[in-house]
This record gives sequence, structure tokens and C-alpha cells, in this order.
Amino acid sequence: MKARLLEKLTAIRQGDPHAFILADAKDADMAWGIPAPGSPWPPQGKTWHSMPEFRQSIREIVADGVIDILLGSVSQMSLLAHRERIFDRTEVTPAIRANDTTDIWCGRGMSYRESASRPFASCDLAEVMAMTSPSLGWPDIDLGLYSITFNNDLEADRESLTAFKAFRLEAQRLGFRYFLEVFAPNLESHVAPADIPHFLNDQICRTLAGVPIGHGPVFLKIPFLSPRAIEDLATYDPDNLIVGILGGSSGTTHDAFKLIAEGQKHGARVALFGRKIKDAEHPVEFVRHLRRITDGDLSPVEAVKSYHGSLEKLGIPAKRSVVDDLALTSAELSYAR
Repeated sequence: MKARLLEKLTAIRQGDPHAFILADAKDADMAWGIPAPGSPWPPQGKTWHSMPEFRQSIREIVADGVIDILLGSVSQMSLLAHRERIFDRTEVTPAIRANDTTDIWCGRGMSYRESASRPFASCDLAEVMAMTSPSLGWPDIDLGLYSITFNNDLEADRESLTAFKAFRLEAQRLGFRYFLEVFAPNLESHVAPADIPHFLNDQICRTLAGVPIGHGPVFLKIPFLSPRAIEDLATYDPDNLIVGILGGSSGTTHDAFKLIAEGQKHGARVALFGRKIKDAEHPVEFVRHLRRITDGDLSPVEAVKSYHGSLEKLGIPAKRSVVDDLALTSAELSYAR
């Protein structure tokens, strides 16, 4: 973990309202398969970007330096962080997805997410920690995301919690730090919609109650289900529990900008967006505007207009008119939707 991230985490725990961590999730290859890199814009006569093109977009985001964390799959980070060492001369912290539960197996023709989420991890933490710089002598990556999805299903949730316990004990043994992603239920029938925000919050707090202080997640990553739900969790144990929000599906530019502003307003101190950044006309410029919102320089509406102005200067056509891009669409609860 780089100094800038550590400083921000300390500032957040000390109550600094201006400290905000911005992360880019480039781990879609662990969920979607070939469509993971997204579609070219402007259209180029092919359906999907190639993986080399996807890796180039990661290099550009990291080189720009606006984000604090870049999350990727182990395969991509073994190349970019370990072999190419693109993080050595930047304050961007590299992180890996440490598990891939069945509800994010979203490839074409797959129906796994129609069953209650089950724990699984393609990667091996010891293997990740073995990627080290000979000259520095410490792991290239010591931070990752661990994901869990509760469904109010006794056997499935017990299995997920058992796997989480095993993971965090191994992480503690290896010196690996993690942030915890908790999704809304991927089954619609097990929790009443009105109860989902409280169900999620209570499961998080109940789960972490059995973890020694200092051994828990660096921060949380959860869906923005309601202002009250974020506020309740953010004020529950602010000395030890930092709340972050996930981005969900692409939506309009205003969707993303409004989400990060509302999250910050109601107590979130981290935002980890994936598809909202990846599917933007110009991801680097999009991220710069996210930062200007969290820094208090622009309102979401002002940021949408400014972003469109930047696209025009760069000669990049917008996917929507400014008017259409100022629309707000419905929020998303799960990874797949």
C-alpha cells in the first residue's frame, strides 16, 4: 500500500471530511470473459476490446495518477505490477481480486447467479505474495478485494462465512490486507426489498464482530441502497469501519457523478467504480471529474457539463447529448445487473 493511501486511511479514521479514496475496478475478466474489456468507442467495427487494449487503458489510468487504488485480476497484475512494474513510480496502490464467488460468474450462457452465491477463489494468496521485487524484497501487491454475498439462506451463508474466516486467517498469516465487498442478495425472493439495506448492514456488523480490531477489512465496498443505510453504517463504528460504495452498471454520466456525491454526503469515504469508468467515452477524463466532485470543485450537474466540454475539446463524440446524459436512471443492486 502506497503512502498516499495510508495517509488517506489515517485521515478518514481521524474524521477528516475531505479525505476520499477513489478506486478503479479493472477486474471484469474474473466475471464476464471475452466481453470484459468492454466495447470500443467510437465504434471500430468490432464488438469487444482485446485484452492488450484493456491493459493499455489500465496503464493510462495509473499513469494519470488521479485514482488511489487500481484493482485487477491476478493475471493482469502479474504482468502490469510484477513484470512491467507500472506502479513503482506512482502513488497508485495496486490490488487484486482475491476471490470470485459464483454470483459474479456472468459469462454468456451462464446461469450460476440464479442460485445462492457460493464461495470460491481462483487465486492463491501465497502465490500472489510470492510476486516480489528482488531489489526491494517485499511483495508487489499486499492488498486485495474479498467479496461475499448474503442471501438469508442458512446453508449458503454459513458456507460463505466459513470461507471468509479461512481467508482472513490466511491473510493475517501472510501479511495480506483486504477490503470487503458485500453485495445485496443475488436471489430476489429471500429478503423483502424494503429490508435489504438493514439486512446488509446487520450482516456486515454481525460478521465483523467476531474479528479482532486491526484484523478486519481496510474498508468496505457496498451498494448505495439508501442515504439512511449508508449513514447508519458510517456512524456505527467510524474509528474502525470505513464505508465505501460500489458503482454498479454503467448508466448515464450523471448517474455516476450523482452517486459519488451522494455517497460522500452521507458518509462514504471510498468509491470503487468499474463499468462506469470502463464504459466512459474517455476513462481518464471521467476519473478526473469524479475527483473534482469529491474535492468539492464541481457539483454533479456541473461535472456532467464540464465532462462533455472536455470530450468536445478532445474531439471525442459523446454517447449521449448533454440533456440525455443529465438524466438519472434507476440504481443497481447486484454485480450482474
